[in-house]
Amino acid sequence: MFMFRLGIRTDDLTTVLKDEIEAKKKEMNKVDPLAELAEYEQRRAAEAATKQNAKKTAEQNAETRGPISPDTPTQPYKRLESYINVEKFRELETPQIEVLWRSRFASKEEALSALVPLDAFDRLYANARANPSFVLPLPRDGDGIEVHYLQWSFVGPHTTHAMITSLAEYKLHREYARPHTTLMFHQELRDSNELILMNGLVEPSANITREEAQLLIMNMQRFYGALADSPASRRRVQLLEDFTKGSEGFSMEKIIEESQSLEN
Repeated sequence: MFMFRLGIRTDDLTTVLKDEIEAKKKEMNKVDPLAELAEYEQRRAAEAATKQNAKKTAEQNAETRGPISPDTPTQPYKRLESYINVEKFRELETPQIEVLWRSRFASKEEALSALVPLDAFDRLYANARANPSFVLPLPRDGDGIEVHYLQWSFVGPHTTHAMITSLAEYKLHREYARPHTTLMFHQELRDSNELILMNGLVEPSANITREEAQLLIMNMQRFYGALADSPASRRRVQLLEDFTKGSEGFSMEKIIEESQSLEN
């Protein structure tokens, strides 16, 4: 991270041009988060050959999978009623709901499922609304880090999607990039049972394991403030906001450091 510094120190000139100088400084110091990521990747590639190899592997995988065709029809999103009898679930206690919900997806190796407490989801949702995209680091072989791109989509009044794509694939295909992990948050039981049901899928064709996807999801929760209201959580949310605003406070190194910290 760097800041532009003005060399002229004359008091009279500073007084006369104070507003203009401050405006220019703010404009010049604004950071493009994806440009910052590109610079970070270049530094890491120069420092470690293993990181370069990991990046090439990710790009090759992105090219192999290919983009989503622009002509692909948009399918209606699935609501909670697509999976369960919502009215019957409203009559159940939380432990019963958890057993039935998890068993619904237990036979599918690539499937993900969870119950999200209401207070945790409210923090997650509020920050997702304000910050609909972010980057998540994933440790690879040796000391390499692979960066993934998270996007939120608010598809219906009771349904929210989170989609994770490798940054290499996103940069290659942009809006037509294929997410390797998709999560669906269902809010139909919010008022009656004070919980949110989540299910998701890790694409079998993607170069990512279920365990790696779970690690990315854990860091998604940490940076979006879902796990706790603590100093560490507030630091991570600040980095999230810095990314959204293109602030000079944004730093990929800080994101990696916070993602590896055991503090919640």
